[in-house]
Amino acid sequence: MNLYIALLRGINVSGQKLIKMVDLKQMFEQMGFGKVQTYIQSGNVLFESEESEAALRLKIEQRIEEVFGFVVTVVIRTIEQLEHIAKHCPFVANPSSQIEKVYIALLSEKPSEDKIAKLLLCTSEIDEFQLSSSKLEVYILCRQSVRKSIFTNNFLEKKLGVAATTRNWQTMSKLTMLGKALVEEGL
Repeated sequence: MNLYIALLRGINVSGQKLIKMVDLKQMFEQMGFGKVQTYIQSGNVLFESEESEAALRLKIEQRIEEVFGFVVTVVIRTIEQLEHIAKHCPFVANPSSQIEKVYIALLSEKPSEDKIAKLLLCTSEIDEFQLSSSKLEVYILCRQSVRKSIFTNNFLEKKLGVAATTRNWQTMSKLTMLGKALVEEGL
């Protein structure tokens, strides 16, 4: 069994696409996944499965539409991938960066090289970003409010041509910690 984290894009934001975590957890359990655990209202679900990431994404997205009546993009990562993301965040090692202003945009798939090249040309006076080595994440440092950042999900999706969902550093750290605890329990 593999431990996965499903990150749902755009639920429970501004009264749109409302899903109660208890209902989401129940849906995952009814799908046959083990060790299901949700974390906060933004749609983060830890679970175990033997299926591939690609198969899981499609299956979960279809089931959400059936159960809740709307389309939601789901990004899947393994606990190992989350640990790698945390370990290689370029802004956490920098003492001048404030951890509460670090965000991770998780991409649904690897963008084309020409799209990546176009993103790398983008600059901001108030933000900094770096693409992960896997090219599946964008690390973002917001020096002011995230609300003033140009590096939003919509911006990244338009530039890269793939879906994205963003989490703050605290959420990513907590998901990694919860995942490690499940692994230690003997997955």
